[in-house]
This record gives sequence, C-alpha cells and structure tokens, in this order.
Amino acid sequence: MGRRKNKIVLSAAAIAVATTVAVSGGAVASATPAGPDVASYQHPGGASINWFAVRASGQQIAMVKATESLNYVNPFFVPDCLIMRAAGLIRGTYHYADPSQNPVAQALFYASVVLGQNGPMDLPPVLDLESSGGLSPAALSGWLSQFFGTLESITGRKTIIYTYPRFWNTAMAGSHAFADHPLWIASYGGNAPVMPNGGWNTWTFWQYTDNGRLPGVPAAVDLNRYNGTPQQLASYGNSIGIFGS
Repeated sequence: MGRRKNKIVLSAAAIAVATTVAVSGGAVASATPAGPDVASYQHPGGASINWFAVRASGQQIAMVKATESLNYVNPFFVPDCLIMRAAGLIRGTYHYADPSQNPVAQALFYASVVLGQNGPMDLPPVLDLESSGGLSPAALSGWLSQFFGTLESITGRKTIIYTYPRFWNTAMAGSHAFADHPLWIASYGGNAPVMPNGGWNTWTFWQYTDNGRLPGVPAAVDLNRYNGTPQQLASYGNSIGIFGS
C-alpha cells in the first residue's frame, strides 16, 4: 500500500496459486474480480502506468493512494484516477492513516482530495491502517471512530478498513468495534487470507501479494482479489448507499 510492510511472507507457490492473470501478456478472464493497488512506488522515475494494458490483462479493479496524514497528496493520483476510469476499471482510493495527527482533519483532507469519488464505478473510500501513531488500543479505537464519523457523514458510505492481522491483533487489541466495516486484509503466503481477531466473518478484499507483476505497471505491485462475483463487484462499485444496505 502506501509503504512497504513487514507482513506474512509470500511463497512462490502461493503466487502461483493466487495469481489470476498472466503476466506474460494477453487478457485472461478471471472468475474472481482482481486488480492492483498503486502509489508513487509504481511510477519509478516518473514512469506512467498503462491502465489500458492493466485492464486488457483481465483486471477489473484498481485502487490508488490519494493522501497521507495531513499534507501529502500522491503526485500521480489525478492522472491515475482519470486514466483508470477511462480504461474501464472499477476505481478505489485510500488514505494512509497517521494516528499521531488529528483524525477529523485527516478525514476532511482525504475527502477534499477525492471529491467526486462517489459516482458510477467508484468503490467506497479506504483507510489504510498500519501505524498506531504511538496510541494505545483504546485511544486508537477512538481515533478511528472520529475519522469514520467525519468521513462517512460526507460520503454516506461505510469506509473500508485496510490492515493486516498482526497489526489489528496488537495495536487494536483485536477490537470488534469496527466489524461492521468492510475488511481489506493483507495476508501473504497461503491459499486464503489469515483473518484478524476483529469480529469479521469474512473479507471484502484480499491483498495476497506485494510483489506482483502486471502488463502496463513498470514496477512490482500489490495484487488483490474481491470476495464476490463480477456482478456483485459492479453493484458495489456503482452503489451510493452504505455497504450491505
């Protein structure tokens, strides 16, 4: 996601099982909707991503980092957003959380940058949570409540939580307080994701590698699956209401 992470190690065998596209080129139909998430790391030397090639390889989803903390905007956010939409990908954006800074201000900052991300082919907003900012689990839970309360009053959609099991189980002490939010889990090295102790019965997105390769992307890239059919993804990407309502 926004930064390289120390999570579950991916094996070569797991890549072979989890990958649903052919990285050697050519479109491959996938029964399970899949796609990359990108940040500035996927633009080495300012190189562009060919989102039409990404779509032609069989991908249906693309997520892009928008903001971090209170003052960082991904310099490639706007062109990536525009071209991934033109290429016909269902689009998502995310904010990299900095719990050492004000949650309300961060939610407003993110919302202002992704203004308009609530139309057809737009997924709900995402909070990338992988830093505690030095907060205790109880304080971090309060931080999340404030962030979600602010952002969701603007978007009218449940924010997706991106995290990984060890972080949630430790920094959040396995809190069940946010089990009503869709889960995007980062879990590498198996045929199914390891779930955190957070009260979730299932996952909505699964990031199964941070070292994938796709046509059109000039660097290693995170790859993800959606836990549903293409028709369900299309409905989720076009919905304006709360997830599951």
